Amino acid sequence: MPPGNPTLRLGSRRYDLSRRCLVMGILNRTPDSFYDQGATFALDRTLRRAEALVAEGVDILDVGGVKAGPGPAVSEDEELERVVPAVEALVARFDVPVSADTWNARVLAAACAAGAVVGNDISGFGDPDYLPVAARAGASVVATHIRLAPRVRDPEPRYADLVADVAAFLVDRAERARAAGLAADQIVLDAGLDLGKTAAQSAVLLRESDRLAALGYPLLLSASNKTFLGVLLDLPIDARRAPSLTAVAYGVSHGCRILRVHDVAGTVRVVRLVERLLEAEAVP
Repeated sequence: MPPGNPTLRLGSRRYDLSRRCLVMGILNRTPDSFYDQGATFALDRTLRRAEALVAEGVDILDVGGVKAGPGPAVSEDEELERVVPAVEALVARFDVPVSADTWNARVLAAACAAGAVVGNDISGFGDPDYLPVAARAGASVVATHIRLAPRVRDPEPRYADLVADVAAFLVDRAERARAAGLAADQIVLDAGLDLGKTAAQSAVLLRESDRLAALGYPLLLSASNKTFLGVLLDLPIDARRAPSLTAVAYGVSHGCRILRVHDVAGTVRVVRLVERLLEAEAVP
């Protein structure tokens, strides 16, 4: 298995990631998601979708109330209304860790009070209160690389050295999390594919997952149905399932240990097989 921190704490649960991976299922409480265009925006639909994901073997449910890309403004109150009732309902119904996909510290605080145990922040902790909130709540965090900020177009991203720059950013954010009081097993890294990257740059970061997995923290891969796959293969969103699963297989074999996906059932099957193959490699 690749180097890195083999353990992850999610609330009261601890996971040995040296031998297994975790599948994070996406629950969009947004009317304008790039993938489902609001199919699970209504709370009852969110819960029905979550029930299906749990039956398919999901390990973490990730609830988001604001999409990452440009779009109509969403107030803090509206994000709270989208995220917090969903977290409360999910925690009450399912014995699965719940993650809040938010870069807003107040939303994270409310979500953790409702039972969330992860703050999935694509801004790279742009809100200065985010990490103190997570530390007080005992929540784990996902540190994601982004060049500018969520919801801001970045059509021509440039890097002096793409992989080195992303790695340095992630190490810095992990160190900030440690300084705020989080333990190493509460920190996850994400290269942020499509976030301030061209399709080619995202592909390079996926290819170099080993280097990022060696930074010492669990590595999350969020490639599901993303733009870079469509650009590289000239595929519309509804034709990206096979490339998404291929990205999962490659990512797991190169150190990714958390897979944030839309297709939980397919991902679980792929991940369990790759885990077996990696274990077989270790047998003398």
